[in-house]
Amino acid sequence: MKIMIVTDAWFPQTNGVVSTLAQTAAWLGRFGHEVRIITPRDFHSVACPTYPEIRLSLLPYKKMKRSILAFSPQALHIATEGPLGLSARRYCLRSGMRFTTSYHTQFPQYLRARFPIPLGASFRAMRWFHRAAVRCMVSTASVRHDLAAQGFENLATWRRGVDTETFKPYPKDFLSMPRPIAAYVGRVAVEKNIDVFLKMPWTGSKIVIGDGPERARLEKQYPHATFIGYRFGEDLAMHLAAADIMVFPSRTDTFGLVNLEAMACGVPVAAYPVTGPIDVIEDGVTGALDVNLAAAARRALDIDPNACRERALKSGWDVCSREFESNLERCEIPAQPKLILASRLVRESALDSASSSSTRPSRTRL
Repeated sequence: MKIMIVTDAWFPQTNGVVSTLAQTAAWLGRFGHEVRIITPRDFHSVACPTYPEIRLSLLPYKKMKRSILAFSPQALHIATEGPLGLSARRYCLRSGMRFTTSYHTQFPQYLRARFPIPLGASFRAMRWFHRAAVRCMVSTASVRHDLAAQGFENLATWRRGVDTETFKPYPKDFLSMPRPIAAYVGRVAVEKNIDVFLKMPWTGSKIVIGDGPERARLEKQYPHATFIGYRFGEDLAMHLAAADIMVFPSRTDTFGLVNLEAMACGVPVAAYPVTGPIDVIEDGVTGALDVNLAAAARRALDIDPNACRERALKSGWDVCSREFESNLERCEIPAQPKLILASRLVRESALDSASSSSTRPSRTRL
């Protein structure tokens, strides 16, 4: 089958969304599918204000239309809600092409962390974007529950996996610093709540593996921590495996792929008991969940590394990619796309009106 994936998040970005899409596309190829990924690299783009690593494609609709027509996909998946995702969605609705989406990022919470934007307005925009899809794929049961409470009705599960050949136990002496070593791995950005990790009392060493717009401030404010920057592949795995625990301070992630990567390395995880970690970490077995992050970190030191590795071995990318494959929808372009578009727009307008006036609890909270 010819599968097109549209994403605003792609290399050189380093995050769970990019890793998930790259691994899934690779496995779909192994399954015998022909995969075409549309990314900002295919368009003229500019750096996102406050986050230059992210590229925003400019006026992409015409080229997006040409790309879709040239490839003639049998299934089309829109992975992100950015300019490329919006232009692909627009083309699909205009032509009557059925498609799927996925919800990777808690944009309402991320926007709220940066700007005074009401959560209700952001969730309304997310609902509008994903409602047009046949299915919106989510990574965990808790994310599915949260979105259903916000009025999402077309949800399907697409779990995440881990490369257990790259992420595996390595010698602890790779890092020579006072132990125990607590590691943070991921983007160094405000929504990741890294200040809490760096402030928590700790008798050993703290390392931050990753980079982002907050790094300069955090390095200056917390000179006791070691900032290593981005690491990739085996080098990343060796740094991570050398830690005694990994601390995941985020309260807004939908999954936290690095949690599985840490477990695959035999490293227990300390995190808050919130959406994302509660679906990945088994408290007392593969890590520790606590409203007090420092208490979780201390408890995580007692976790058996072998149990972490065994849990990760059950989450191969082959299984997750099959789940994605089963959620895809065959593209069908009707003979009268203009009529289909008009009908769809009328239906969306009616649904938006109903959303605004509904008295259902899940909507009146917005």
